[in-house]
Amino acid sequence: MLKQLSRATAVLAIVAMPLFAQEDTRPTLAVLPFVNSAIGAANDELAPLSKGIADLLLFELAQNTGIRIVERENLVNILREQDLGQNGRVDDATAARIGRLLGAKHMITGSFVTDRSGTMVITLKTIDSETGRIAWTHMDRDKTENFMALVAKVGQAANRGLQLPALTPAARQNSEARNTRQARVPFQAVMMYSRAISAQDAGNRDEALTLFSQVIDRFPDFEDARTAKARLEGASR
Repeated sequence: MLKQLSRATAVLAIVAMPLFAQEDTRPTLAVLPFVNSAIGAANDELAPLSKGIADLLLFELAQNTGIRIVERENLVNILREQDLGQNGRVDDATAARIGRLLGAKHMITGSFVTDRSGTMVITLKTIDSETGRIAWTHMDRDKTENFMALVAKVGQAANRGLQLPALTPAARQNSEARNTRQARVPFQAVMMYSRAISAQDAGNRDEALTLFSQVIDRFPDFEDARTAKARLEGASR
């Protein structure tokens, strides 16, 4: 593992270069894919959520302009290069080493599972990349029909638990308005979005764009889907 991560240094010098282009003392976070703890048929059915939840949480955390976010594509490049954590299963020591290479102090990971009543349980764990220790843990739950509200709640809990800078009044107002609109997005849309993210990471750009378009057409309140599609279109130009 150490040898693999050493080989990644050359790649990271390019991938992470934008992160160090300017002096920026804001706390830096990265979000790893979440572990799918569902069992049986539900495990396969919910597999895309491993990356979908992580991406949606990034959008939520990015509402705070007082922090810096490692773009998901940068992290994906490292995980793909080293064949690490494609299912979200990265041990704490490896997460800390990746965090140090990316310049991210806080490495957020977690898991999710649903029960027979349709309740989704999300757990978060944050690794301090400087010490390698677990800095903070959290668990929250809600019905899958309230999934987007649950992600927003988890993101807000991370801001408080990690003692990150408070949102500015303007950022808080924008975030609240965004979350109110996206709270209407159903779980079906979240699954479609997650499949699009998985297709994108697998290199299937056309499939990802098609899925993003389908989500946007059917669920126009899903702002994060529009942003993700625009991000993918811009990356290929």
